[in-house]
Amino acid sequence: MGEPIIRLEHLTKRFGSGGGQVAALEDVSIHIQAGEIFGVIGLSGAGKSTLVRCINLLERPTEGQILVDGQDLTKLRARELRAARKSIGMIFQSFNLLMQRTALDNVCFPLELAGVSRKEAREQAQSLLETVGLAGREQAYPAQLSGGQKQRVAIARTLAASPKVLLCDEATSALDPKTTRDILRLIQDINRRLGITVVVITHEMKVIEEICSRVAILDHGRLAETGTVEEVFSNPRTEAGRRLVYPDGVPMELLPDSRVIRVAFNGGTAYQPLIASLAIDCGVKVNILGADTRSIDGKAFGTMLLGLPEDEAEAARALAYIRGQRDITVEEVQDFHA
Repeated sequence: MGEPIIRLEHLTKRFGSGGGQVAALEDVSIHIQAGEIFGVIGLSGAGKSTLVRCINLLERPTEGQILVDGQDLTKLRARELRAARKSIGMIFQSFNLLMQRTALDNVCFPLELAGVSRKEAREQAQSLLETVGLAGREQAYPAQLSGGQKQRVAIARTLAASPKVLLCDEATSALDPKTTRDILRLIQDINRRLGITVVVITHEMKVIEEICSRVAILDHGRLAETGTVEEVFSNPRTEAGRRLVYPDGVPMELLPDSRVIRVAFNGGTAYQPLIASLAIDCGVKVNILGADTRSIDGKAFGTMLLGLPEDEAEAARALAYIRGQRDITVEEVQDFHA
């Protein structure tokens, strides 16, 4: 790997002062390679939005360095920072379009601010709207567009500045599932065709699994873990990772008193009907307490929580069978009722 295009080094951001001071980020270090789609995920209050706003210095960190394309943004003068920000595009959940301007004029706006002639700006804007799939909607106003179309205009407007980095702050949170998939495919296509590095901030695992190659998990302002999506999904190393990846389980009153195991699918070519195979091959029935499986690049990942039979011999037979399967790991879950 070459030099990362984004380096966050020991990033700390505190709000307030004195005894009322709150740390939104605490000693976070993340490196993002040029051309990748990198995900940042965490529950509400984890510090995700603060992190993304620090990357382009909309929020100035209390401590630490922010290096983008080799420049430490925290050390730049105001004019230098404005120039550096031109290479960092950002799209938001709320679209932030100018309601009194048409789709074409919204995309023209940053070009006009940059001193591009009106004729050239309109030609570029037309091309960008075609790139995001909005040919024929140039004269529509935001109020006449769907949520997905508004986000496409916002993406086209961001691309007008020819950014090297695209920051997506919960960019699909306001959209329905189908539109979300369409926008994610568009972002993926832009990444592949234009080579733009994408940072995706989200609380949704499905967004991460759809387009990201690597992911960082934030937990109460700290970096819990980072790795490839496959690594984190198949074997999260921290409690924060497990909370996001594993299912919530079932209410205590519905749980059996038997032993509980967690079965992790670690990248087999296809999901095998494990429970049915257990019943057919071993004559053993187990309780499914929770399941969260998914396919990434044609490989199966995810977990199941299983309650083993109370009979020790049956439980041992089930464990031996499961452990004998390829691309599957098993661990016993201690104190599951807690």
